Amino acid sequence: MVLVSSRLMPTSAQNGARWAAAPGGGAGGARSPAAPSDGPGSARSPAAPSDGPGGARSPAAPSDIVVLRDVRKAFGEQEVLKGIDMVCRRTETTCVVGGSGAGKTTLLRLIVALDKPTSGHIYVDGEDTVPMGERQLNAIRQKFGMVYQYAALLDSINVLDNVAFPLVEHTRLPRAEIRKRVVDKLAALGLDESVLPKYPAELSGGMRKRVGLARALMLDPPIVVYDEPTSGLDPLTSRTVDDLIEETRRRFGITSIVITHDIASCFRIADQAILLSAGQIVARGTPWDLARGGNELAREFIAESGVDVEAIWRERQRRAG
Repeated sequence: MVLVSSRLMPTSAQNGARWAAAPGGGAGGARSPAAPSDGPGSARSPAAPSDGPGGARSPAAPSDIVVLRDVRKAFGEQEVLKGIDMVCRRTETTCVVGGSGAGKTTLLRLIVALDKPTSGHIYVDGEDTVPMGERQLNAIRQKFGMVYQYAALLDSINVLDNVAFPLVEHTRLPRAEIRKRVVDKLAALGLDESVLPKYPAELSGGMRKRVGLARALMLDPPIVVYDEPTSGLDPLTSRTVDDLIEETRRRFGITSIVITHDIASCFRIADQAILLSAGQIVARGTPWDLARGGNELAREFIAESGVDVEAIWRERQRRAG
């Protein structure tokens, strides 16, 4: 995981990537997306965390790649997260939605092992990260690719060096191989070699997102976490970013965790939607479950967004076939 966001990183080298070399790997297998449910209650409900004892290995199902069990986080006397139980399944998209101050960024930092909870257990690919030391945590962090708000590219270096950064930092591949892998990853995301010498300021918003995603995928992580990926974008570009997230999940067989306030985006891409409020999960299910289910807070939160969720849901069903 490359740490280049001031909101998320503990420390980071911001002086740019220099060629030294590094590993990469092949893409994972793709999964056909599950068709969205036809209405409340018709989709498979998210798996509940296991009630078994904690330990180094997770008692959760093999399909569960990230599991949080009774996770709490306090800063001094202020408890920011209050007993979070959460499961993210392999190759699915989980969207965590909520207003400002709900605890979304704190939750993200805990999931990607940049911080530790005050209590509880966090399992990543079956391993409990809470008791781990820094060396073990560094290995866990490489299971995550991060796509930051506004892409968070390093302005002082070009696209080639930005995307190559994870390989330069974590591997010893020769320069030519690094360049080849950068070109291949950008091509998979719809960008050709002409972007390599360009600097972030020369890219459109959509191109910056693709470059940031290419960087996140360079170490072939099984999980990609998106921090407010559509923030500040116009509706058309936001739709393009949503399509990119879904296409990336299918093409590379990854698990997506999306932290967002964008209800339209959630309805387009989420297999599971989680509503976080005041540090607690107050609703979970398919996006349709939240909009038309029995949880009044969820229905109000979605209604106040002003988004025509029925139209988006119908379009998603139509596109799913």
